[in-house]
Amino acid sequence: MYVAVYIRGSKGSFCWPTRRLAEMKTASFLLLLAMAMAVGSCARCQAAGLKKGFYKKTCPQAEETVRSIVGKHASADSELPAKLLRLFFHDCFVRGCDASILIESTADNTAEKDAGPNLSLAGFDVIEEVKTSLETACPGTVSCADIVALAARDSVSLQFGKLLWKVKTGRRDGTISRQSEALSDLPSPASNFSVLAGQFAGKGLHVDDLVVLSGAHTIGVGHCNLFSQRLYNFTGRNAADDADPSLDPAYAALLKTKCRSLADNTTTVAMDPGSSTEFDSHYYANLRERRGLFVSDAALLTDRRSAKLVGKLLRPGDFFDAFKNSITRMGAIGVLTGTAGEIRNKCSVVNS
Repeated sequence: MYVAVYIRGSKGSFCWPTRRLAEMKTASFLLLLAMAMAVGSCARCQAAGLKKGFYKKTCPQAEETVRSIVGKHASADSELPAKLLRLFFHDCFVRGCDASILIESTADNTAEKDAGPNLSLAGFDVIEEVKTSLETACPGTVSCADIVALAARDSVSLQFGKLLWKVKTGRRDGTISRQSEALSDLPSPASNFSVLAGQFAGKGLHVDDLVVLSGAHTIGVGHCNLFSQRLYNFTGRNAADDADPSLDPAYAALLKTKCRSLADNTTTVAMDPGSSTEFDSHYYANLRERRGLFVSDAALLTDRRSAKLVGKLLRPGDFFDAFKNSITRMGAIGVLTGTAGEIRNKCSVVNS
């Protein structure tokens, strides 16, 4: 015995047994599962092309060159680690970790770099300096994608005097960079938890990775226009008292002294007040005190599983261990290896 479902179409109603619907749903699910497994298998094959010490024979000084140049600049600019870490994240979330974020726009194409969320990115000059040095030493050998991955690790690690995570190399550079893809693929600081979790899942990352990688907000600054709606226009009233109730009132008052209007798109504030140049677990302490700067930060407390993880990551050792695993997974998103892509001669321009 089964129940019939009536479906109304443009030519009237017809009856379809739920047994048949169930069979169709099962078939569709199995097809989707097979497709997902195929995509996952393909991604694993690509990631398998990465290995530790990929340039050991072809350019033995590659990693030391990256470390030396990045260290020189990071020692003079305490904000550089945040800039290079953000550059790595923005690269990997659009077309995978292929250095497409570095490509300049042309008369025929507007590149990722010129998408709104990427206009405040920095550190391009450091990456290009490394590339120029390596092209002199080992022409056509070291990819820009690997340089970005290594530079992010080396800059963050500088304060510890040791490398925080291992970086497998062997990535190749992409040849396509589109503004539209950056606009659609990059997680927004205004997104809620379900949207964020969905975007991370679309890249093969888990809820744990979302919470852990959000911890990168322990360093760096945020522009007022990315969160000022939480201060002045949370419900749409555009009033001085229209603040996000999930935001600590004292913190909201402090932010208002720095971001004085919705129109302010130049002022920046520390994302992790009190510890904005130290890579540590302080971000999670602020988050628990309802002092997460962005809607996307506060969103981590709206899901039971992620909120529980926030509590665990308060412990520095747990955060560092989790971060090295999550950023390693992120660094393998959509990588090009083998003969795919190319090794760009200059990071900002596709080879002719």
